[in-house]
Amino acid sequence: MDIVLQHADFYFFTPYVYPITWPEDGPMRQFLSLLAVTNLGAVILYFLFGTLSYWFIFDHSLKKHPQFLENQVRREIKYTLSSMPWISIPTVMLFFAEVQGYSRLYDNIDSSPYGWFGVILSMISFLFFTDMCIYWIHRFLHYKLIYKYFHKPHHIWKIPTPFASHAFHPLDGFLQSVPYHIYPFIFPLHKGVYLGLYIFVNVWTVSIHDGDYRIPKFLEDVINGSAHHTDHHLYFDYNYGQYFTLWDRIGGSYKHPSSFLGKGPHDLIRKMKEEGKLNSNSTDYEPRNEKSVNGILCKED
Repeated sequence: MDIVLQHADFYFFTPYVYPITWPEDGPMRQFLSLLAVTNLGAVILYFLFGTLSYWFIFDHSLKKHPQFLENQVRREIKYTLSSMPWISIPTVMLFFAEVQGYSRLYDNIDSSPYGWFGVILSMISFLFFTDMCIYWIHRFLHYKLIYKYFHKPHHIWKIPTPFASHAFHPLDGFLQSVPYHIYPFIFPLHKGVYLGLYIFVNVWTVSIHDGDYRIPKFLEDVINGSAHHTDHHLYFDYNYGQYFTLWDRIGGSYKHPSSFLGKGPHDLIRKMKEEGKLNSNSTDYEPRNEKSVNGILCKED
């Protein structure tokens, strides 16, 4: 994150914001700057990729699904924006520790233990390490006494849109992000790669909420895509993984996506059209309110 902070200092904070008596390496200035940059960056990434996904990838016919809530998109965005500032506070503490030099982040490829091979290996290990950690954190958040206070808000969206991707209770959102932040404190990682992976993680989080269930056939049992994650929202105690199905298989929580079996959200909508419950020639829909949908495929309730 110090790459971003250096550019923010050079182009904005130093010439326009802070007095000359506040040195760039001052702890208070660094913390406040990181807080501003983190919040602004999170909002930009959320709206940029969420909006692109919503308009160009998300299948809007899913809005006709009986479990799609009234004003759902607006509510997803509102909940996200109310949580992000709170999530950013402990996140910035970890970023601050990185900037202060307590992590194993490095600038030059020469600093990599194994050169370019080490850089590539670190990207792969980052994905597998964070996938493993998030699986167990996510599963812990489904423990009954924990779930109802912290993770349940994210499961309000049974048929999520890309804007539900970051709609978490603050503690839930932070806990599921911890593996990304602790990785560079445990393993060496190039700073540029870390920044790229940070962006990738946000894009991936949007993508598993985008309602596009297409995936190459040979990867259906390997990649935890949107179809897998939608079943997690619908059926509650399956498919906790982030990128892969590995830990769901090890933990006995893997469920082959219902969409691949002809029993997914699109199939229900198609059946309702055939039964005359939806107007197949119209894009209009009548989403039910939250109270009317809570009993449908909502195991936790």
